[in-house]
Amino acid sequence: MASYNVGFKPSVHKDFRRLPRSVVERVMKRIEKLKDEPFPYGVDKLEGAERLYRVAVGDYRIVYEVDTQAKQIMILYVRHRREVYRAL
Repeated sequence: MASYNVGFKPSVHKDFRRLPRSVVERVMKRIEKLKDEPFPYGVDKLEGAERLYRVAVGDYRIVYEVDTQAKQIMILYVRHRREVYRAL
C-alpha cells in the first residue's frame, strides 16, 4: 500500500502545546502509523461527515480527514475525549 501524506490544520499545533509531552509522543507515533494504514483497527467513522474519522490514544482522540484519491490525511484535532467533539 502506498504511503499517505499527512498535513496538520494550524490549530493542531496549539492542541499539542496543551498536551503533556508523553501524550504528544504517543500521538505522533500513532500519526506516523496512519501514513501506512489510514483505517487501522479501532478507527471510527464520525457520523454526519463523509471523510472524518477518529482514533483513540488513551484518553485523547485524533480526528482526521482522509482523501483516498489524493492519498492525503489532514489532522484536524488532537484533544481530550471530553473536549474533542465540541469543535465538530
